[in-house]
Order: sequence, then C-alpha cells, then structure tokens
Amino acid sequence: MKTWSHAVSGALAVCALFAASAHAADPDTFKIGGVVSLSGTYGIFGEDMRKGVTIAIEQRGGKVLGKPIQVTWEDDETKPQPAVQKTTRLISDGSQMIFGAVSSASTLAIMNIAKQRKIPHLVTMSADDKITVPGGSRYTFRTSNTLGMEQRMALAYTKEQKLKRIYGVTADYQATRDSWDWYRREAEKAGIEIVGADFPPLGNRDYSSIADKIARSNADGVALFMTGSDAVTMVKQAGQIDLGKTRKIFGPVIADETMAAGVGPTSVGVQSGVRYHFTVENDANKAFVEAFRKKYNEFPSAAAGEAYDGMSWWLDVVDKTGTWDKEKWVEAFAGSVRENSVEGTKTMRACDHQAMQNGLWGVVTAGKPPQPAYVMDIVRVFPPDQVFEACAG
Repeated sequence: MKTWSHAVSGALAVCALFAASAHAADPDTFKIGGVVSLSGTYGIFGEDMRKGVTIAIEQRGGKVLGKPIQVTWEDDETKPQPAVQKTTRLISDGSQMIFGAVSSASTLAIMNIAKQRKIPHLVTMSADDKITVPGGSRYTFRTSNTLGMEQRMALAYTKEQKLKRIYGVTADYQATRDSWDWYRREAEKAGIEIVGADFPPLGNRDYSSIADKIARSNADGVALFMTGSDAVTMVKQAGQIDLGKTRKIFGPVIADETMAAGVGPTSVGVQSGVRYHFTVENDANKAFVEAFRKKYNEFPSAAAGEAYDGMSWWLDVVDKTGTWDKEKWVEAFAGSVRENSVEGTKTMRACDHQAMQNGLWGVVTAGKPPQPAYVMDIVRVFPPDQVFEACAG
C-alpha cells in the first residue's frame, strides 16, 4: 500500500511539473486550442470558424504579447464526449485558451473543463442561454448571439407579419427545444395558435412527411428551430412542394448564405435572425471582408465573421494587459467594450460574460455579382435593449 501511495504521489508530482512547464510564465508561443465541428450535423460551420480565426491572427502579424500564436484544431464531431476529450488533451499540451465549440452541448461540456482547469474559454457560435448566466463560469465568454435574442426577433417577426397560425419544426436537441418552448409560450400569449409541432432527430435526412403535414395544415407560418445541415435539408424539401409560396418560412437562425447555397432558389424569401453579415457598414467590417475575400476568394459567412470578431477582441484585450497571467486576461475581458466590432459596438457584461450587441434580421434574396447567388438582405436591426433582458442576479 505504501509503495502504491508513493507511486501515485510521484505521478501527481510529474503531472504538476508537466502542467507548470506547459503553462510557463513566459512561454515561447501563445497556444490556442480550437475545438469545433468539422464533421457531423454542424460540420459546415467549423471550417468557416477556422478561417475567421486565421484572418484575426494574420491581421495582428501572427503575434500576441510579442510571441507567435499557434492554433491546434480538433474536430468534436458535433458531440460532447469528443469535445471533452480533445479539450482536456489541448489543455494538457499547453493551450492558454480554448476556442469553441459549435454545438451548445459541446460548449457546455467544454465550459466545465475550462472552469476546473482555470483556462479562458471563448464562444463565438453556440447560442444556448445557459452558457452565459449570472454566476456562471468565470472563464467562459460569449461574443455572439444567444438563443434568447434570436427568439425575441422571431417572435417580433411573427407579430409584425400578423401570422395567426404557426406550425413548428424543431431539431430534437436540448437548446433548440428550449428555444421552441419559449417561442410557443409567448406566441400563445399573443393569441397566435400553434397548429402543429414536430421534433425530428438531429441530422435527419427526410422531412418529406413533415412538409406534407404542413401543406395539409391551415398554418400561415412555419417556424423552424434548427440550423446546419438540418436547415438545408428541411428548407430544400419544403421547396420541393413549393411550401414557401403559401406560407411564411422563418426561424431564429435558420438562414444564412451557407444554407441558401445548399438549398438553391427555393430558399429565396426565407427569413431569419442573422449572427453576422458582410454587408454591415463600418470600417472594421470592410477591412475584414477585404482580407477574407483576398485570402479565400469568397465572402465570409456568419460563422467566419463571428469567429473573427470574437478572437480579434480577445487577443486585443490580452495584448493590453501586458501579462501572461490568465486571471488578469479574464478580469480585463469582463466589462470590456469592442468599439471596432465588425457588427457595431459590443459590450461584454461582467455579470454573465455575454456581449451586448445589435440583433440582425434578414431575408434570403438573389445576390448581385460579385456577391453569392443567394444572400441575406438585412431588413431589420434590433438594438440591444430590445433583444436582451436585464442581467439580474
């Protein structure tokens, strides 16, 4: 027993020594661990996020605190377990911060690891409201949208269009189910009838029976609570029976250029919350779009824009601290203001580590060269006080 105890103590000492060297006070490189979906239902977002981060790093000469930035990317396969395993390995290998994920389930799992290991964690895609709550993780920050703000925009659209009967289709995933539940309750309070609801599994490939049920219903609006490949498949199959010609198709975050490209012409007219858009008029966004197009010969997607914006903000704050003390980075980011965001001014709330920002709402339209064939036309901008609740608690 004594020998076993000594062996364990020795192993722990070695681990502690390794961790100390991996997170040295003045390391040779600034290591970022990127955990995103490169496969699975949300795999279409991961590569764009990687591109956005790449531009953010290149625009600052590839350095922070005078040291080169090194990013190691891992695919979480849109699943929490691989996200945890790969995050743990990245931290053990010396990552000074974690970036990701796409799926809210993966992000919530990563949050726990980051909190235990006291490693800063940046979120630019996952929208589950539970990621940023008062009294939540000290180490996790989100610079992108929440489900709450997207739900409020979708409800506002429903009311403004005077839709009376809604059919809901929600991916069977906790975050989207929570979003639908809130929308359903608030819609019913406003006198809007929910005439049907379906909850297909994440990654579903056949929506034909659901589209047929909607066509046979008396719904005047179709609310879609899904994204990624689910959104592409659902809207494409709805288009095969011209559902969009007789019903308003919309969702909190159903549409962007990626979805429209996958669906084609029947995506025109679909309305949605938009997390970022390359047409936003400001100097920062103009510079980002130019750099992105020069490097990748395409316009940045919402996933790319949010990743760029969040990473640029984070690295600027780290540089201003002038220290390798992670606790100082966390303290500085809480309550910081991003005046030159590509989406307009953003303010990080110290109470819950959520960035206050404008909410964008758009409709898919035909693009004009050199734009993609189908683009989001931003038709409404919601100020922060209309889409965020006060940070109580």
